[in-house]
Amino acid sequence: MKKAHENISKRRDFKGRHRDQMEMLGDRVNLLSGADRVLMIMYMQNGNSFRQIARVRGISETSVARRVQRIIKRLANSEYVRCTKSAERLTADQMAMAREFFLLGQSMGRIAARRCSSVHHVRKALEDIRDLASAAGLRARRLSTVTSAYDMRNTR
Repeated sequence: MKKAHENISKRRDFKGRHRDQMEMLGDRVNLLSGADRVLMIMYMQNGNSFRQIARVRGISETSVARRVQRIIKRLANSEYVRCTKSAERLTADQMAMAREFFLLGQSMGRIAARRCSSVHHVRKALEDIRDLASAAGLRARRLSTVTSAYDMRNTR
């Protein structure tokens, strides 16, 4: 019996990972709002091409492609997801700021202008948000490691 070429198994693994990433992006599309959400629904769920979307929106294909890539990059970034997991440690204002920056891709200047604040204040708040979110993530990883080590000792 012939052995399957190793590239075939790698291709299957890539398709599985790709499918998982697409499912994750599909779930996170619901976090978007406005034009970005409509664009991603047209592209991912309805299967419209860049050309079709460009015709409907009255912009160039290149602009649509660029915008889709930027949105996918923001959705794939897990910083906002970490923030939602540590939401109990963040204020409502901090969560809103995290959503605007990490998920919606707004600049610090725009966030500051909307909140009648300084860019320095927004930058400091985002640093605090990152610190709190990563600390909560580290704590959760340590806890799962300790729990699995405890389970392994008790199953023997």
